[in-house]
Amino acid sequence: MRGRIIGKIEEGRKITDVAREFDIAHSVVSRLWKSFKTTGMCSRRHGGGRVRRKQISRKTVVRRLRGGGLYTRRPVVCVPLTRQHRTACLQWCREHHNWTEQDWACVLFSDESRFSLSSDCRRQLIWRESGTAYRPENIQEKDRYPTCSIMV
Repeated sequence: MRGRIIGKIEEGRKITDVAREFDIAHSVVSRLWKSFKTTGMCSRRHGGGRVRRKQISRKTVVRRLRGGGLYTRRPVVCVPLTRQHRTACLQWCREHHNWTEQDWACVLFSDESRFSLSSDCRRQLIWRESGTAYRPENIQEKDRYPTCSIMV
């Protein structure tokens, strides 16, 4: 319809007559003609009106993140090592690198569990890609001396 209105005005008809013929307000036809003269187009402008807000659910976010290769995992927890710790570990390895199976048979390896009365920080989850557990940004450092805990 806009194209027909512009066509009638280009034929030489008055804006008032065209507005009456199409049963449209004079101001609308006038604005359309003015817009056509400045832009050379009679199409409607896009982007007018209020900006719509997207409503997304938690499930949608999770689905999108998983689709992008991210998964929720517990961060690797470690005690930050100082230069002295690294030096001591390296020295111990150099002292024991030539031990035989009989030497290692005399060593008792025990499995220890720590029970803590304070809140459990292991409940925290992070979003990360598969195979990136030991990257620095995915490691959570903990204090060396946690409060109210016992080793068993």
